[in-house]
Amino acid sequence: MDLTAWELLLPAGILDYFEVVSAKNNIVDYTIKLEEKHVQPGEFAGKRLSSHGFYNEVTIKDFPLRGKACYLKVNRRRWIDEDIGEIVSRNWDLVARGTRMTQEFASFLKEMHRQHPGKL
Repeated sequence: MDLTAWELLLPAGILDYFEVVSAKNNIVDYTIKLEEKHVQPGEFAGKRLSSHGFYNEVTIKDFPLRGKACYLKVNRRRWIDEDIGEIVSRNWDLVARGTRMTQEFASFLKEMHRQHPGKL
């Protein structure tokens, strides 16, 4: 199995749902920006959804890298249901119940929810 550097550094399973859009080596920390992929959430299969931008960026402190703090800046996608005009997003509770969810990724999502209740 060939792993990319990102797969070695980021929480397992995160690249199934997010892509790395930038990474910065700052003086005191590393900052990795992640953006939710433009893939319609499975729980809305058959619905007419259009991408409707992103929620406010959430910053999560991850494990340190090479003696520096590491921050993940996460942008979650919003969708609009064209039939009812309602904003929807991926249901992370459903993802957590799926078989591909690792404990590490579940902990990552739990931390996002703890730091920003009601936004996950």
